Amino acid sequence: MNKGKNLKAMAYGEVLWDVFANEKKIGGAPLNVALRMKTLGCEVAMISCVGNDEDGKAIKSQIKELGLETDTIVVSQDFPTGLVNVTLNERGSATYEINYPAAWDKIVLNDLAKTTVAEADVLIYGSLVCRDTVSRNALEELLQNDVYKVFDVNLRKPHYTYQILEELMQSADFIKFNDEELLEIAKKMNSPFKTLEENMAFIEEKTKATAMCVTKGKHGALLLWKGKIYENGGYPIEVADTVGAGDSFLAALITSLLNSRDPQSSIDFACAVGALVAEAPGANPEISTSRINDLMATVKG
Repeated sequence: MNKGKNLKAMAYGEVLWDVFANEKKIGGAPLNVALRMKTLGCEVAMISCVGNDEDGKAIKSQIKELGLETDTIVVSQDFPTGLVNVTLNERGSATYEINYPAAWDKIVLNDLAKTTVAEADVLIYGSLVCRDTVSRNALEELLQNDVYKVFDVNLRKPHYTYQILEELMQSADFIKFNDEELLEIAKKMNSPFKTLEENMAFIEEKTKATAMCVTKGKHGALLLWKGKIYENGGYPIEVADTVGAGDSFLAALITSLLNSRDPQSSIDFACAVGALVAEAPGANPEISTSRINDLMATVKG
């Protein structure tokens, strides 16, 4: 497993409870990315907001136990901790009902958050947190820092506008899409192209981003890195649910690339991590190095 021991990462955005039929688990895409990067050896802090309620106390307690810095998670006296109702279909694919307003819609940066981002190597942020102007304004302030910026596109209707998506892409060095998101956004930007590869090149030309990846579910992922496309065709697993699989994929990919692992090995590793998350219930299952290596070996033969 690639170990990002010297990589300092900040994740900005929603922390919340994913509420399933019979249980609830901590989640939120940026938190999922942060937790996986922590298991990969990175030094990680989370910037967000929870309510002054039992759900908020429980989230901060769990995050702290998992080794993330929580002093950059502020507490709102006016808004509740976020809840998302998760529905799984027969294939384990998730749909989400996201409550609004939630505390993470109202993130106000404390001094520690500003200082920590200024000293970080990488900042991970998503689109969902920008549905409210308070959290969006805080993000815009953080994006002024000279740090490697990773934008995790996370389209959840009706919580986005194309104008904001384009602004967020213009701030990014690296963009992560799934295949449907890439095609939807590229079409809105008047792309004449049909294939994923062509539209990745189109987005690269239209933004300042110099790298990006596109996940394709069970069919793996594509990576555009230094002008070249790399591909992994996916790994054979039995899906429990897809919650958090893309987040762990991104965490593994960014950790590998920014620690100078070669691009093909990075996307192979990231796809294996994402697949193993999909194989287990919830967004943040424990995954052993041996299990990752075993899965990768099934394809390499």
